[in-house]
Amino acid sequence: MSYYFSKVLDDSFEGAIEKVTRELKEEGFGILTEIDVKETFKKKLDVDFRKYRILGACNPKMAHQAISAESKIGTMLPCNVIVQETEDGKVEVSAVDPVASMTAIQNEKLGGIAQEVRSKLETVINRLS
Repeated sequence: MSYYFSKVLDDSFEGAIEKVTRELKEEGFGILTEIDVKETFKKKLDVDFRKYRILGACNPKMAHQAISAESKIGTMLPCNVIVQETEDGKVEVSAVDPVASMTAIQNEKLGGIAQEVRSKLETVINRLS
């Protein structure tokens, strides 16, 4: 089982971030955190790295349902979406598959929530062009 969904775009890095942010919003997600891995590696390690950004996406309704069903599920939130530069100059957008990550948790109440979040994140990735 794959733990992510992914799509390669022929777009600029910033353009891809704008598109995925817009599509996430359409599915009820907001961006809670944004980590610029390239900048962090340069600052903390003095290492040059490709453009790579982690977007911490959250759908408040789904997060509330999940935390209500399993109090420690917050350790696995928010849903991470990455935007990264590929070797050939394109941009890849990937989103976590929450169903894959939820298999480690023995709580039947999370299954339907994870499926719904999965569907929304798959929709986001599939609509990117």
